[in-house]
Amino acid sequence: MTMPQDWKEILMGRFGGELASIEAEEAAEAPAAAFRKQRFVVSIDRRRRAGKQVTLITGFTGGEDELQELGKQLKIRLGTGGSVKDGEILIQGDVRDKAVSLLKEMGHEAKRGN
Repeated sequence: MTMPQDWKEILMGRFGGELASIEAEEAAEAPAAAFRKQRFVVSIDRRRRAGKQVTLITGFTGGEDELQELGKQLKIRLGTGGSVKDGEILIQGDVRDKAVSLLKEMGHEAKRGN
């Protein structure tokens, strides 16, 4: 008797049809989690920040959860800190060019402001 090597084979042996229904539910939820194509303006802002620069990403239309997730992904991929406030993504430092290229890589339209 051979042992199943794949974890899905092991689970199918134990749970049978339940695993297939779980996979179908996950597949149905996946498109909802995907970002819609957005138009962003990426600019620099120094106001009310004690002279420190932040990259400001505006133009997002969608839910707060999607905006939080996009902000999190950008901060991780840019290797900087930041926050999401009032429908805008704030990234610490002047990373406008990198942010524009990352947003375009993600499938969004982005242009560099000021």
